[in-house]
Amino acid sequence: MSGVTRRILPYLDAHRRTLAWAFVQVLLISGCELLKPWPLKVVIDTVLGGRPLPWGSVSGWSSSTLLLAACVTLVLIYAVLGALTVLNNHTTIRVGQRMVNELRSDLYGHLHRLSLAFHGRARIGDLLYRVTADTLALQTLTMNCLFPAVTALTLLTGMSVIMLRLDAALTLLALAVCPVLFVAIGRLTARITRAAAHVREGESEVYAVVQRAMSAMRVVQAFTREEDEHRRFMTASRQSLAAGLRLYTLQTFYSGVVNVVIAVGTAAVVWMGARHVMDGSLSVGSLMVFVSYLASLYGPINSMFQTWGLAQGSTVGLRRVFDLLDVERDIADGGRDFQPQGARGEVAWEAVAFEYTRGRPVLDGVSLRVEPGQTVAIVGATGAGKSTLLSLLPRFYDATAGRVLVDGVDVRDYRLASLRRQIAMVLQPPLVLPTTLRDNIAFGRPGAGADEIVAAARMAGIHDAIVTLPDGYDTVVGEGGVTLSEGEKQRITIARAIVRDAPILILDEPTSSLDVETEALIMQGLERLTAGRTTFVIAHRLSTVRQADLIVVLRDGRIVEHGRFDALVERRGVFAALYRLGTGPRPEDTVAIR
Repeated sequence: MSGVTRRILPYLDAHRRTLAWAFVQVLLISGCELLKPWPLKVVIDTVLGGRPLPWGSVSGWSSSTLLLAACVTLVLIYAVLGALTVLNNHTTIRVGQRMVNELRSDLYGHLHRLSLAFHGRARIGDLLYRVTADTLALQTLTMNCLFPAVTALTLLTGMSVIMLRLDAALTLLALAVCPVLFVAIGRLTARITRAAAHVREGESEVYAVVQRAMSAMRVVQAFTREEDEHRRFMTASRQSLAAGLRLYTLQTFYSGVVNVVIAVGTAAVVWMGARHVMDGSLSVGSLMVFVSYLASLYGPINSMFQTWGLAQGSTVGLRRVFDLLDVERDIADGGRDFQPQGARGEVAWEAVAFEYTRGRPVLDGVSLRVEPGQTVAIVGATGAGKSTLLSLLPRFYDATAGRVLVDGVDVRDYRLASLRRQIAMVLQPPLVLPTTLRDNIAFGRPGAGADEIVAAARMAGIHDAIVTLPDGYDTVVGEGGVTLSEGEKQRITIARAIVRDAPILILDEPTSSLDVETEALIMQGLERLTAGRTTFVIAHRLSTVRQADLIVVLRDGRIVEHGRFDALVERRGVFAALYRLGTGPRPEDTVAIR
């Protein structure tokens, strides 16, 4: 817990003024709590018992006046206490929410800075739970633990001082239960902490199962796996709820133990207090104040111990958040920026090797130099390393060995944001966001004007389809672009790359989902787009391969051939074999570009 405490101190320090004001409110609330039994003492000892008050200013008041004053004072105390409680709750909730928001900001930003390698290993549902649910533990720790503990400690101190003045023996007897409670908390805290961890892990698993099923709903229904997925969900749900039941049972048992110990202390105090009244050493009014304080005394004691148990559960959630924040970035940011005019577009791979899993290389000793403005086609069988090779350029991953250069500078020396602004991409599969078509096209450059968006859509061959929709460019597409065909999604991503207007362009099978007629229209637009830009194309159709300045053939992570189309076919090597077998470009796919 001390480690978690150190981690949350910066979030507390950022709101120290608000926290100080909240603590002042706690002191005022504690003062009102301490005053609550005193009007009743005046009524019992002075109005009914005839004992004189020690305050000379009211010595001449009649019994009726004192009774009225005591009642009015009691109402005022409760009114002020209620107002202060509302104010304190508002203050503590607000500061707790702000800290949660700041923690979520740090965690969400950190997730965006982690590499695709991390996100490939992580479960989306678990990350979602940590961002949305585990971060709330900071507010719980602040509002439901810190302030209640401070309130309880303040009340405990004030009541102990007053009770010692009333009857020291009774006070010591009342406080004698504390050692027993410490023993109980020591035995149960570890078990509660483990149970709380199991609860959060179980709930995180439920999130992960639901997320996986919802994102793969088309596959689930296509292969009639609904019942299997339902069983998987119910298993995770039952395990999560069972873990919650174990935690609730432990917390209830813990609360029961505390209450029994407090009941023993209360009975002992009432027995001895009654004896003191009977022998005349304590007045009835003082006993009433003492018994009232006793209930209020054990309330803070119980609150402190209950708060400790709640804090253990909250600590588990925060530890999960900080464990994620402690994941080091395996893609370190550089410090160099491109010039305002952007990159020239010279790209080189020098003896580059890469492996996703240790001992299983995907790229091995790849060396390639591309001049500014060239169009380079990357071809090869599935798994040859084509997409991986181009993923090293925007630093989705870093090379295991060797280096990748842009304009003669190692990409690791550039700031990631500056580097990626130089690159526009059409990825496979096409990714469409659940927002408007306008926002989808302008996603790479949010400041793009309406004319630029329309021009890009025309160039990508999607404009005519968009304007037939009831809301046109303001049409909202479904999750994952489910309301669009694969070809339409592909054209949206092409328009997005056109709007990006970057000096380096990566096209990962940009026309794979299109018919030949639509492809011809798009390729005319892409020809204008690639003019003057360094372009990399992963493709299997002659429409994109035949016109390339350079074709690079990959096999088993190595470059086995490179050259122009005609020369590679005449060479009768790997490229020609792919051509003849039909697994690569085919003559009938050719689309003339002029």
